Amino acid sequence: MSETGATPRVYARIAGTGSYLPANVVTNEDLSKVVDTSDEWIASRTGIRQRHVAADGETTGDLAYHASVRALEAAGVEASELDLIVLGTTTPDLVFPSTACLLQHRLGANGCGAFDVNAACSGFVYALSVADKFIRAGAARTVLVVGAETLTRMVDWSDRATCVLFGDGAGAVVLKADAETGILSTHLHADGGKKELLWNPVGVSVGFKEHEKNAGVRIHMTGNEVFKYAVKALDSVVEETLAENGLDRHDIDWLIPHQANLRIIEATARRLDMPMERVVVTVDKHGNTSSGSVPLALDEAVRSGRVERGQLLLLEAFGGGFTWGSALLRY
Repeated sequence: MSETGATPRVYARIAGTGSYLPANVVTNEDLSKVVDTSDEWIASRTGIRQRHVAADGETTGDLAYHASVRALEAAGVEASELDLIVLGTTTPDLVFPSTACLLQHRLGANGCGAFDVNAACSGFVYALSVADKFIRAGAARTVLVVGAETLTRMVDWSDRATCVLFGDGAGAVVLKADAETGILSTHLHADGGKKELLWNPVGVSVGFKEHEKNAGVRIHMTGNEVFKYAVKALDSVVEETLAENGLDRHDIDWLIPHQANLRIIEATARRLDMPMERVVVTVDKHGNTSSGSVPLALDEAVRSGRVERGQLLLLEAFGGGFTWGSALLRY
């Protein structure tokens, strides 16, 4: 207890970041050889120039492991010190056990809690919010949060509207309890009524019909409608985040958005009156890596020296479901 009798506030501070991308790079030019598209067509509509694609036999868990090792090293934390692992993914290695459980064992952190969160492209922000609540409640002091995907496993490479968008990758952060600074607030939302605008229509309980085993396990998207809804939803959650913390939009040092489409990123930046020089953009190199995109962008910004300790960061994401959310943190 403090001298006034009040319980000191505890924050979840990012102690280290890490990321990992598969070695195989597929450029827009490569795609133009297998589908009716071009570098100019893709780049002008999405901002994407290339994406990384997992090799045969390379799983979401593999990507998550390499990103996690780098985050633990950056934080100076041993895997045995972890109290919890929360992994955001919509492409788990297995139906069960969770990819977080598989990752836990591979890291040598056996015994701590470990579970997956499926919120599509918002998965990392959702997982970060869950981890933050564990630390604020005093139920954990050191937590590994991961966003990892192998979305190209469900891409229809003959559909030029979707195959150009997605890539594979993983990012991770280590959170530690801190009395001074860290995550200030998180904000999560969803609207299951819009599922058919962005979804994969097969699953365990619904079933994998025989004629769908190849054609059905793929991403279906109504691009224009997703774009319009995403811009409105992200505008709203940004306003909610600023109001919750009594901040002006000009107080934000860095916007680290989900990397789905450069036009959505630019629209959010305009709403914040933020120059693109203060927005972390990796969509050109990574494509849409779903729950991996925000931690991948964060790690790149940290390791390049752009993001510095003490700066105020706004993380936000939007994904299938629909789901969307934000996290405001003092790095």
